[in-house]
Amino acid sequence: MKIEIELKSMKFYAFHGVAPQERTVGNRFVVDVWLTADVGRATESDRLEDTVNYAEVYDIVKKEMEQPSQLLEAVAGRIVRALRGRFPRILQAKVKVAKRNPPFGGDVESAAVTLEL
Repeated sequence: MKIEIELKSMKFYAFHGVAPQERTVGNRFVVDVWLTADVGRATESDRLEDTVNYAEVYDIVKKEMEQPSQLLEAVAGRIVRALRGRFPRILQAKVKVAKRNPPFGGDVESAAVTLEL
């Protein structure tokens, strides 16, 4: 039995970017995670260990956001790999990492990448 799990609009202050200033000053980021997982046992057992623990998902995302990277693609890739490594019952994962007010001289709310595996 498959289930879809979403954690939306997780907000972080982090130090990702190509420019040295971005990795020094930092910026605001928003992360969304969508997971498809096999949780058939959890539907009957009502036990946390038979599903994907949302609090642990958040902690994994937070840990990966704390590691500075030049590219949002690298951040999203680390998040997906860490989630799949921790929760083998994940069948599909999709992660969106958005940088608020990117520093490239335009009026842009955010620049984002979405990675799906």
